[in-house]
Amino acid sequence: MTLKRHLTIPLVSMLLLFATVVGAQAQTKSNDVAIIVNPSVPLSDLSLSEARTIFRGDRQYWSKDLPIVLLIRTPPSHERDVILKKLYAMTEAEFKQYWIAKIFRAEATTGPKIVYSNSMAAELVNILPGAIAFMAEKDVTPNLKVIKIDGKMPGEPGYPLR
Repeated sequence: MTLKRHLTIPLVSMLLLFATVVGAQAQTKSNDVAIIVNPSVPLSDLSLSEARTIFRGDRQYWSKDLPIVLLIRTPPSHERDVILKKLYAMTEAEFKQYWIAKIFRAEATTGPKIVYSNSMAAELVNILPGAIAFMAEKDVTPNLKVIKIDGKMPGEPGYPLR
């Protein structure tokens, strides 16, 4: 056997083992959508109805001194699709029209702030007091404050945002 072949077999074996370990770790996270908030937000649990009220802009303050800063992903993304379906019960076109009408009727001064990635959402949530956003559970890092929905965390049975 040549030296090249001696090195190739162990290298391929190590790569296969690494792929198996990484694949197993990736499967520990679900396809759920996590709701994240700035650490200054004084709650840790929302009902699905309360989350709907916040994301629809019907509730605009966490407390009298802390406004809600709503961050929404740009399309297309799985997370946005889940939020549009579960919290807004709207299509993409209906969502856009909803916010135009809400601002036109002076029910909101602005629409949601747009974010282009889960990492951007995470960064902005950590620096903007009162910020709330959503992201794939698989992208949640330990420094983020994740909100329970109906008493459940993403990945738990019965979690509503999947």
